[in-house]
Amino acid sequence: MKLSELSKGDIATIKNINCDSALKNRFYSFGIIKGSKITIEEVTMAKSTIEIKINNTKVAIRLIEAEKIEVENEHKQNN
Repeated sequence: MKLSELSKGDIATIKNINCDSALKNRFYSFGIIKGSKITIEEVTMAKSTIEIKINNTKVAIRLIEAEKIEVENEHKQNN
């Protein structure tokens, strides 16, 4: 499953990142690495960006970037 397929409140674990080294380094600088747990905080109405929470930090990434991150959906967060 890809990060871009998740909905607000979903919690997932990053399984793999499939992108070039420049984008991978950018992800790493935010703590977006294999094995990290992430929570989907918001999805824009146009579904062009998503806000994720990782290690108590919120990061917004483009949906086309989120398509490069493979995750395992853990569960839906109780809101």
